[in-house]
Amino acid sequence: MRRLIGFAALFAFAAATPAAAQDATVVIHTSKLLDGKGATMSNADIVVVNGRITRVGPAAAVPKGAREIDLRGRTVLPGLIDVHSHLTWYFNRKDRYHTRGDGDTPIESILAAAANAYSTLMAGFTTVQSPGSPEDADLRDWIATQGLPGPRILTSLNALTHGSPDTLRMLVRQRKQEGADLIKIFASASIRDGGKQSMTDEQLLAACGEAKAQGLRTLVHAHSAESVRATVNAGCTQVEHGIFVTQAELDLMAQKNVYFDPQCSLVFHNYLDNRAKYDGIGNYNAEGFAAMERAIPLAAADIRKALATKGLKITYGTDAVAGAHGRNAEDLICRVKDAGESPMHAIVSATSVSAESLRLGDKIGAIAPGMEADIIATDGDPMTDITAVRRVSFVMKGGKVFRNDGKN
Repeated sequence: MRRLIGFAALFAFAAATPAAAQDATVVIHTSKLLDGKGATMSNADIVVVNGRITRVGPAAAVPKGAREIDLRGRTVLPGLIDVHSHLTWYFNRKDRYHTRGDGDTPIESILAAAANAYSTLMAGFTTVQSPGSPEDADLRDWIATQGLPGPRILTSLNALTHGSPDTLRMLVRQRKQEGADLIKIFASASIRDGGKQSMTDEQLLAACGEAKAQGLRTLVHAHSAESVRATVNAGCTQVEHGIFVTQAELDLMAQKNVYFDPQCSLVFHNYLDNRAKYDGIGNYNAEGFAAMERAIPLAAADIRKALATKGLKITYGTDAVAGAHGRNAEDLICRVKDAGESPMHAIVSATSVSAESLRLGDKIGAIAPGMEADIIATDGDPMTDITAVRRVSFVMKGGKVFRNDGKN
């Protein structure tokens, strides 16, 4: 009964939001458009029919009865994608990082996750990947089917951390039956514990091999060089973090067509800025915080090396945790300002490249005919001032407008 009451509360929250119903036909007028693939268009119209883009090109006659949205004067781009975000992480009413057993009910926890999802969507992120939590499944499904405002969610549910090769294979099959969209694996310890390899090569081969057999992608938490090498050689599909990678591992990822998801600064600064809310919980201690401080310059250096590695596919994932939701664009700013990435390359990473990594490149990540109408606009031009990504003023997901700070 408590679970049903909680869902009713969530539905009431969804009904109270200002998101408009999906219009049958929408024509969006733009003056500058970034298509998510690296091209820029001027004075183009985007025609959306039943939630999908049907035309992008010069202004033409507006179909009778169509809704018009004028985004001229803003910069229009595809909805952003964060391939590593933990929406269920939050600070409780004691202003501490929520952990199981701290007194919060499941209903309170899912409401906090819904609030995080809303903040993320309003920041222009129309798709996120959560690796992962069991609660993600309900959040994903209510956003997809019940009108709860939030980004499209893909989740691994619980991560795999240990077990014999046979046990890991069984857990992969179990996750698939439970509705996981992907498999998350911990191949190394946390950065706060030094990041050493924590799964054997045999375990990784078993988990990633079974996931491939089941048609599932694998995201692998790996900090140390040896854990990254083992992950790539095991046939896994994406490496997360990789704070201690060398050029050899970057080259190996490029050779094996493995995606790399490095973080630039948000996750580290968020922990440090909210130290009092995390301090004393698990490995959030003096040594752990010191390790995260040391990681900040290493992270930017890693991204510089990754950008210079020919053929390496770099996705955009922030590892957003409690305190970071709604600020997911900060790593775009860090990657441009601190790691030397071009603004266009960073935007493409956070749109079409990330969509491709999710195996959704034919549906999202670009403004083009046939794609889902995930469209945002910023006040200012990220190509000349990357901080414009903080100033999202329009959000459409699947043809529905969730935010428009303009007049129409």
